[in-house]
Amino acid sequence: MKLGSYLKDRVPAYIMEALATIIVVVFLVAFRIQSQIIVLVLIVEFIAWISTELWEWSRKRKFYAELETKLEELERKYLVMEVMEEPDFLEGKLLYAALKETDKSMAEAVSEEHRQNKEFREFIELWVHEVKLPLSSLRLMCHNHPGMEEKFLMQIKRIEDYVDNVLYYARSDSSEQDYVIKEVSLHKIASAVIMRNREVLQLIDAELHIKDLDLTVLTDGKWLEYILNQLLSNTLKYKDENRGLKIEIHAEDHEQSSALVFHDNGRGIPSSDLPYIFEKSFTGTNGRTISGSTGMGLYIVKQMCNRLGADIVCTSVEQEFTEFKITFPKHDFLKMQ
Repeated sequence: MKLGSYLKDRVPAYIMEALATIIVVVFLVAFRIQSQIIVLVLIVEFIAWISTELWEWSRKRKFYAELETKLEELERKYLVMEVMEEPDFLEGKLLYAALKETDKSMAEAVSEEHRQNKEFREFIELWVHEVKLPLSSLRLMCHNHPGMEEKFLMQIKRIEDYVDNVLYYARSDSSEQDYVIKEVSLHKIASAVIMRNREVLQLIDAELHIKDLDLTVLTDGKWLEYILNQLLSNTLKYKDENRGLKIEIHAEDHEQSSALVFHDNGRGIPSSDLPYIFEKSFTGTNGRTISGSTGMGLYIVKQMCNRLGADIVCTSVEQEFTEFKITFPKHDFLKMQ
């Protein structure tokens, strides 16, 4: 609280005090009080007034300056009263009590919201595990219907991907507690994703080219596997029906970073859609031609990359190719000991 602002706020009180002083002086003169005594009274009154104002400004300034500082430092600003001491002036006490009650109410509301979110995530995780049982049964059953196997497996794969999206999206807000940054082999991650999708890739006779993956990056393997699996799922969903699917996965090693590149010869993405593909619920031109597209997959991928400290970019030419590049910075201090 600046002194100028404090004085400006006190102007009405100063005007009233000045008028009262003038009236007192008039009465003193009317009663023929000596001028020396009048001057002495005015000096004493002025000193007392100045001292009182400086004292009031000083203690209020201390409280409000501390309040402003704490608000700037705190991430959860509604907890500011938890780190403040109660002031010794009435206005401050009233403000302190009001904010204390407000903080208590807000803390209770936030706690309840966290509890409900936790219950929701637990329910989603339980549901995901339960729904995977009938999916596994369907995968076994489809082998008993020759000729329909490809269609069955493609639909089961889509359902599994949607289930994973639900699970990872439910966990995304608390993902910081669920990942461990360490050295991860890109070849191991790519192999795991390919093995997971091997049946579908074999049925559609996809051509795979995997090379130069003998690199390790600092990231979380589980989340990176999900990201790569989502890119592969998009490729399978938007493959060009008029030509065989070709997929290339390779790595690039640079001085300050390493990159995982995923390239396919699918439908490609229209240039008008490219700036928006990582936005939540954006389906784009291709998404409107595929029933069931949600626009959530790439959104979750982008969020996960941000949390992992990686960068993902996409380049594409319609009816020719789509390429995603995930770049990992080389920072040794990220490595978990």
